[in-house]
Amino acid sequence: MAMPLSRRLLLRSTLSLGVGAAAYAAGITSPGWASEEHPTTGPTPAEALAWLKAGNSAFTKGRPAAYAFDRKRRHELAGGQHPFATVVCCSDSRVGPEQIFEAGLGQLFVIRNAGSTVANPQAMGSVEYSVEHLGVPLVLVLGHSNCGAVKAAAEVVEKHIALPGSLGEMVAPIVPAVEFVQPRGGDLINAAVHENVVEIVHALRSPRQPILAQFQRKGALRVVGGVYDLETGVVEFIEA
Repeated sequence: MAMPLSRRLLLRSTLSLGVGAAAYAAGITSPGWASEEHPTTGPTPAEALAWLKAGNSAFTKGRPAAYAFDRKRRHELAGGQHPFATVVCCSDSRVGPEQIFEAGLGQLFVIRNAGSTVANPQAMGSVEYSVEHLGVPLVLVLGHSNCGAVKAAAEVVEKHIALPGSLGEMVAPIVPAVEFVQPRGGDLINAAVHENVVEIVHALRSPRQPILAQFQRKGALRVVGGVYDLETGVVEFIEA
């Protein structure tokens, strides 16, 4: 097994090689990195955020992905997962976190719901599990430009339409963000996308969150937002 790298060296490698190559080279997602139930070492929240930013930078430059994707890697991951970040994002097929952050197998814990919401127990419980049991130090709430779920929520607000099936309940958590930005005028959809991300970040940062709050108080967890531009591929990170 390769000798583990120091955090400083790993971060420098990440910035130069992209998150996939450096994270894999350091073995941070290998079964030996930490116990699944009791993680002991790993990246800080700041380092995890830097890795995401480096990965997105590599993605926008069109560099080929550089991470292991072979039988050996699958065998390692069969023993346990140790992702360095949780990404709460939209179900939109154009917004694949592993691609836009150039991450490999086992590096991101991804929760996908239309509109990037965490308004149901499955989504919220998944976030809590990733933090409490997998030791994830960073949660990113990722919206994207021209989001269809936000457009549907805007139609509910502006046209007072009733969406069929489960669609109405699906977009209901996004409606407050649309209502908040509507009086401002301008680009309603993308303003609501941004506001929706901010509101979800605030919800996850709330001291009323029984699991997440304790990790945030200790400095072991950071929750940030971001908006992915479908045309440029750039993620605008939001310090809500």
